[in-house]
Amino acid sequence: MSETTTSLRDIDFLTSDGTHARLADFSDQVVLVVNVASKCGLAPQYEQLEELQRTYQDRGFTVLGFPCNQFMGQEPGTSEEIQEYCSMTWGVTFPILDKVKVNGMGAAPVYKALKKAKDEEGRRGPIMWNFEKFVLTPSGTVHRFRPQTKPDDPAIVSVIESNLPK
Repeated sequence: MSETTTSLRDIDFLTSDGTHARLADFSDQVVLVVNVASKCGLAPQYEQLEELQRTYQDRGFTVLGFPCNQFMGQEPGTSEEIQEYCSMTWGVTFPILDKVKVNGMGAAPVYKALKKAKDEEGRRGPIMWNFEKFVLTPSGTVHRFRPQTKPDDPAIVSVIESNLPK
C-alpha cells in the first residue's frame, strides 16, 4: 500500500496556465494526486475531493487534479473548458493542472513515478481508470487507491489525518 519515493518530490509538471510547478512545492503538505475526467461516470468524486480540500486545506493538505483523456476520451476539453466545468459543476477550488497521459510511452513523469507505488493489495503498475488516487505524505510515503475507492473512504481519510503537519 505504501512506498517511499524520495525523488518523486523533485518531479515537475505544468499547471493549467502553462507554468511549471514541482511536487516539492507541496513537500510540507499531504497531497492527494488524482487523474480526473469530466465525462467519466466517476466524476461525482469531484464533490468528495472538494470536500476533502475544504476540510483539510488549512491544516496542510491539497488535492492536485491531473486531467487525463486516455480512458475512452472522457476528458476531451481544453484546459479552460476543464477548469470551467470543475468550477461551475462541482465548485472545485483545488488545482486542476495541465492535461497529462498517465500510461504508455508518453506518460507524465509524475505518473511514471507514482505507478511504482503499490495499492492495498500489493499491486503496482498502470493506472487502471480515471480517478485513481495517490496520497503523498510529507515524509515521502505514497499510498495508492484504485478508482473505485471514493475520496472520502475511511482508509484515505485516515492516511490524510494521520499525516497532516498541523
